[in-house]
Amino acid sequence: MQAARAALIALDWGTSSLRAYRLDAHGNVLDARNLPWGIMRLPEADPGDAGGSLHARFEIAFEAACGDWLRQQPGLAVIACGMVGSAQGWREAPYLDVPAGLPDIGSTLTRVDRGQGTPLHIVPGLSQGGALPNVMRGEETQIAGIVAGLPSHQTPNLLVCLPGTHSKWVRVTGQRIAHFDTFMTGEVYAALREHTLLGRTMRDGQGEDAQSFAQGLAVAGTPEGRAGVLSTIFSTRTLGLAGRLPATGQADYLSGLLIGHEVASLLAMRAPAQATLVLCGQASLCARYEQALAYYGVRDVVHAPQATERGLWLIARGAGLLAG
Repeated sequence: MQAARAALIALDWGTSSLRAYRLDAHGNVLDARNLPWGIMRLPEADPGDAGGSLHARFEIAFEAACGDWLRQQPGLAVIACGMVGSAQGWREAPYLDVPAGLPDIGSTLTRVDRGQGTPLHIVPGLSQGGALPNVMRGEETQIAGIVAGLPSHQTPNLLVCLPGTHSKWVRVTGQRIAHFDTFMTGEVYAALREHTLLGRTMRDGQGEDAQSFAQGLAVAGTPEGRAGVLSTIFSTRTLGLAGRLPATGQADYLSGLLIGHEVASLLAMRAPAQATLVLCGQASLCARYEQALAYYGVRDVVHAPQATERGLWLIARGAGLLAG
């Protein structure tokens, strides 16, 4: 039986990981790989290869991700989204201004020539002006995939939550990204747990402590919670000292507290009236956000899996990159 032929190689190339997909002409995933070669942890190059240059290190990661796929089908195009297009990436891809039409994203790809090798096409990020500017890289591709994967009656007005290291909440109207907010919840959680006094008393448990997470989740809605997250995070320590929070539950309490503040403040700013609320991300993390949303009054949530690979395929199709 002849193996299915690919039409595109798509890379989701972030800060800490590199995900590679071999997609067919309909956007179906034929193969997938997950490598640790994000832009901040690239493999080392031979010192004799251009002095171990950054370009050489990107080439090694690229070869590991899809070199054999390209040798099997040399005519395939390669598209990538994420931090690979940042100032610290392989080649900086200019931002598009928000509001931005999803069909416009594929018209401004940045090409990385690789000598005799297949070039790489990088998706642009998005930039939002104003008193406090905001940017995203990679999430614009997820949004394209989310919108295409939803029934048409759900797409006119979306509020999309993309939880993670830097959580994004994106307002989508039709085929346009209208506005987005960023919360550094994941990164702040890691920093507080690993590099502050709060982490000193935390102990690993047998699994997630749902009760402690729910306890933290509720804080933003209390009178004490109005003091803000900089005040309430100290309760992670003091509740333990008072014997009201076990050491094995403190990490989950802190997670709930931070996510609770994020969700409560976002909903206060941009209540999703008449909007379909969509969650897209790691399943376990989305489950926590769904719990937080339900606690603060939003119970009708849609999940959108496989958004990145779908978005990369759609952008490549719009740019005329698909083989065949």
